[in-house]
Amino acid sequence: MLNIADNSGVKTAQCIKVLGKVSSRKGKSARPSATVGDVVCVAIKKHLPNCQLDDKKVHKCVIIRTKYPIRRTDGSYVRFDSNAAVMIDAERNPVGTRIFGAVARELREKNFMKIISLASEVV
Repeated sequence: MLNIADNSGVKTAQCIKVLGKVSSRKGKSARPSATVGDVVCVAIKKHLPNCQLDDKKVHKCVIIRTKYPIRRTDGSYVRFDSNAAVMIDAERNPVGTRIFGAVARELREKNFMKIISLASEVV
């Protein structure tokens, strides 16, 4: 389950597919895991009445915060309090016009510059 950190009208969404990743484990519980900057397919679970997205369809979003620590090249780790994402359209632009909370610097390497510019803080 992901908190949605923009003003698109969606509050929570459930990840149903991680795009572009293959599981490294074998067996019954082999699922790919998403990290910061990964694009995932989600199903909308909670939304506001004035939401502009259809809750009966599958949408795409990009992960901006994870509870699992991210290791950086300088040896430091960064982790957040919750798992959060931002809804995106087909051109990988954010649906909302505002981003709430901090975002990780790793989004810059994945070319999500519009999300970086809308964010209040980049960690």
